[in-house]
Amino acid sequence: MKVLIAATALTGHVNPLLAVGRLLAARGDVVVMTTVERFRKKAEAAGLRFSPIDDDHAAEYRAIDLPAGPERYRLEFARRFIDPIPHQTDALRRLIDDEQPDVVVAGSMFLGVLPLLLDSKPRPPIVVLNVSFLFLDRPDEAPVGLGLPPAKDSAEQARYAVLKAGMDAAFADPVRVYANDQLARLGVPALPAALPHSIATLPDLFLQQTVPGFEYDFGTLPPNLRFTGLLPVTNADVPLPDWWATRDLGKPVVLVTQGTLANADFGELIEPTLAALADRDDLLVVATTGGRPVEALRGPIPSNARIAPFLPFDAMLSDVAVLVTNGGYGSVSQALAAGVPIVSSGLTEDKAEIGARIEWSGAGLNLAANAPTVDALRDAIGTVLAQPRFRMRAEALAQDFARLDSRQAVLSGIDDVVRGGRVVRGIAA
Repeated sequence: MKVLIAATALTGHVNPLLAVGRLLAARGDVVVMTTVERFRKKAEAAGLRFSPIDDDHAAEYRAIDLPAGPERYRLEFARRFIDPIPHQTDALRRLIDDEQPDVVVAGSMFLGVLPLLLDSKPRPPIVVLNVSFLFLDRPDEAPVGLGLPPAKDSAEQARYAVLKAGMDAAFADPVRVYANDQLARLGVPALPAALPHSIATLPDLFLQQTVPGFEYDFGTLPPNLRFTGLLPVTNADVPLPDWWATRDLGKPVVLVTQGTLANADFGELIEPTLAALADRDDLLVVATTGGRPVEALRGPIPSNARIAPFLPFDAMLSDVAVLVTNGGYGSVSQALAAGVPIVSSGLTEDKAEIGARIEWSGAGLNLAANAPTVDALRDAIGTVLAQPRFRMRAEALAQDFARLDSRQAVLSGIDDVVRGGRVVRGIAA
């Protein structure tokens, strides 16, 4: 079988698609991956052929001159994911013509697949791998993006409906209109629903990287949706630092990350966490700068802290007591699969929703702030360390992850849609 994989040019989006590519290549499938040139080495190291695509740095765009809020999120979303649609669609059609793949596997924010899904022309089956929380429309009327837990009663549902109307007017509706304008220029129909819901329901198969216990009850789920658990992640190219082997094994480890995108200002999370725990000689605080120079951290590094540009989470999480994160979906999923409780912050991108699920699931605390205070971090980390209930919930979720065979879920799902043959708007041709 030949598979074409398409990924948005962000590390947290590329890595899960690489994991799928490795699974396919390991069983003998021919896999061609397309994303920006700087990921070529990672793709080829995974045994995949590579075809570059230029996104003009769209995926990395951040409107940092605007405060957090609907206007900023709308601009960032449009620039990162909607503006590249024509170029991505053109590249996909060219690669489909050249490579004749049996199936296309795309990341959920690689929106260049939407014109193919909406067009009436024959195409290969399309599988979408979600790189974020499950963003279906909520049955309790909560708006997607604000990080609201499930409504407890009818009064809260009514309040959520009011909030949704405001969020739709400020964000969801303008985004849908903007996306439909791009689609119209390509001569394909408009989206059948809100953009997030359409991304989840239009593909022939939608793979959700988590377990049902970390997601809200959406009622009857779309028939194309399949939970995968945690895809096999490897950081083999990132060695364990020397100090990891010589650390004091009697000291619990607090691991801190701001990810690889929202890490322009370490004053948002890493620096205040270091300050919050500076006097905790009973802890080892380990932080990663997500590829930025360690020297970018301001102020002295506390004696109980160790910093590295990258860290192999897969090799470390079994020895971590608490993960402190701004809410990146990949690191959160890895932590939960390892039974590690979490202190989360962050409101940009999809982080408000991910943080809300962490607290709702009982596996951690959500500070719901882009820049939590030193005191808030000290209290939250201390609470999660001191109260076993958080680790117990994280370990229960880890058991759910362990019971779900991610390799089988992904490969059998892809095989099922390939057996269905080439399709026209989801109907066998």
